[in-house]
Order: sequence, then structure tokens, then C-alpha cells
Amino acid sequence: MEKTFLYRNIPNMISLLGVIPLLLLFVEDGYQYLIPLIIFNNIMDDLDGIAATKLNLRSRFGADLDNVCDAVAHVAITLAVGANFGGIVAIMSMLAAGAIILRVTTRVNPEGQTGNGSPTNELMRHLLFALLLTQTFDVDPTIYLVSLFLLHSASLVAPYKLPMMIRSMTNTARTVVLLNIVLVLAWLVPATTPFIAAVFIGAYLYSFVVGGRHWLKERANVTNNGS
Repeated sequence: MEKTFLYRNIPNMISLLGVIPLLLLFVEDGYQYLIPLIIFNNIMDDLDGIAATKLNLRSRFGADLDNVCDAVAHVAITLAVGANFGGIVAIMSMLAAGAIILRVTTRVNPEGQTGNGSPTNELMRHLLFALLLTQTFDVDPTIYLVSLFLLHSASLVAPYKLPMMIRSMTNTARTVVLLNIVLVLAWLVPATTPFIAAVFIGAYLYSFVVGGRHWLKERANVTNNGS
């Protein structure tokens, strides 16, 4: 009986394990662990989905738990970045944290619409790239972090789909694993970071703009047909 219970909850345990190490952010000098924690959380977030699919263990509870774990982890990471840099970065991080909570709230509502806006882990990947690149080139990250928080605060709650982001196009376990290898590569091999970041962020910006234009066009057509 115990084995059956544990087996059925493998994806849920993975979801929880992706969050627990983030407690390191709250110890003294815990911010130094931020980059590996972002990568670890991203890997575990993808792994729970793979496990649920491969083991045929999908459930409403598991989906809701995954969303809640994502919210806790991503709000913690976002606020940790804001607390470390302070000032305008801290203010924008709180705005982004609010957008994360709003997005997750709509996803755990059975009657709410899902599939719109950008995933919260997309912000995590972009934070990773911004921190890595500004460290590599020794520049002040303030403007880049503020820009990311503002953009994602809008895209997280956007009422339309963002069609061409890299993660949304990785639909198999193999491509998901490859994506995470690429993130680790960006961390360990700084020479690759600008190119990897350009692909991810470029796809995001393209999706944000194109998706928005398509949504505005549809809204205009509805308005014209209704008048």
C-alpha cells in the first residue's frame, strides 16, 4: 500500500523537491546560490511533467500542486533578486511577483482560461541570462532586470497566447532534456551565453509582439462585426 502511494505521488514529490532547496536563499549569503538554484528549479519543474506523462500519473491535484510550487519558487527567486539589488529593481520585482501570483491563480481556477500569457519559468530563464551576461561583461544589471520585470509583468497576464517561445516548442522528453542541458551550458560556458540568451529572449519578444498584434486584430474584427 505504501509503495502504491509513493509511486502515485512521484511527480508531486519532484514538484516539492524543486522548491525545498530554495530555502538556501534565506540563509546568510544565500544569494550566491541563486543561479544554480534557478537551473535546479527549472530542471525539477520539467522533470515532474515528464514523470507524470511517462508514468501516466496526471491528476488535477498534481497539476494544481505544480502550479503552486512554481508560484512559491518563482516568487521567492524574483523577490530574492529584488532584495539583493534594492531600489527600483526591488520595486519592479514586487510588481513581477504580483503578476506571477495572478497568473497562477487563474491556472488553478477550474473555470478560468488557461494557455494565455507567458509561463512564469520563462521569467526565471531570462533572469538567469541577465545575471550571467552582466557578470560576464561586468556591467550594472539594473536596467536589464527592470526591463525584464516590466516586460514579464505584462506578458504573464496577457490575454493571448505567445506562440513561438522555445520551451513551448519542446514537446518531448528528449527535447526538454536538451533544453536543460543548454541552460547548464550557458552557466558553465560563458562564451555560449550570449547566443543562447539571444535565441530564448528573441523568441519571447517575437511571440509577445506577434501574439499581441494577432489579439488586437481579432478584437478589432469582433468590434467591427458587432457594430
